[in-house]
Amino acid sequence: MNKIIKDKLQNIFPIFQGLDKQGLAKQVLAKQGLVKPSRALGFTALLMSVLLSYAASAQSNSLPVYKIGPGDILSISVWKEEGMQQEVLIRPDGGMSFPLAGDIHAGGKSVAELQKALTEKIKQYIPDPVVTVSIRQIQNNKIFVVGKVNRPGEYVGTAYIDVLQALAMAGGLNAYASSNNIKILRRVESGIKSMPFEYDEVAGGYKLKQNIILQSGDVVVVP
Repeated sequence: MNKIIKDKLQNIFPIFQGLDKQGLAKQVLAKQGLVKPSRALGFTALLMSVLLSYAASAQSNSLPVYKIGPGDILSISVWKEEGMQQEVLIRPDGGMSFPLAGDIHAGGKSVAELQKALTEKIKQYIPDPVVTVSIRQIQNNKIFVVGKVNRPGEYVGTAYIDVLQALAMAGGLNAYASSNNIKILRRVESGIKSMPFEYDEVAGGYKLKQNIILQSGDVVVVP
């Protein structure tokens, strides 16, 4: 099986766990306009056909590039330059310091963007420097789940987290949750943006676009 397809399946499969799989598969097949399979087709093959359909359609949807933020620890080095290899902690204001580059703003930059910015600074002193930047520890990818879940709180992800995954990390909805009135709050330049998340619809195979990748600082509110 194509590696991209296999990776997509690993990301998609948790959505189907713990649900009425056969009913869900039929709903998704109907939405996709696929021909109803014969009774001879086992459920495993049926479910795989659904997952493959979603994986194939998702291949063109790349994940956003990770942006460095406060609390992240970076490993920065300049090839063949002694004393130019350090682990650097990103300050709460997004700034950092590095020899010859001085103080530089790293928050909001990708690894490639920071590498380019450091190279521009350092090449004033070292000709053609080869600068390498890698993330040693991610601490900035924090999301918050509050309200009627079993374990509300702050969660740090070492990978991208979608809404369903965040709710699973928080122990799932409790018995009093209003499952179709969940909101995702995101701070943007103009203020606070509110996005709906209808749990029952998404869990039933509908409105899957609501299951967005969360950004650092997002708050999932379960009323």
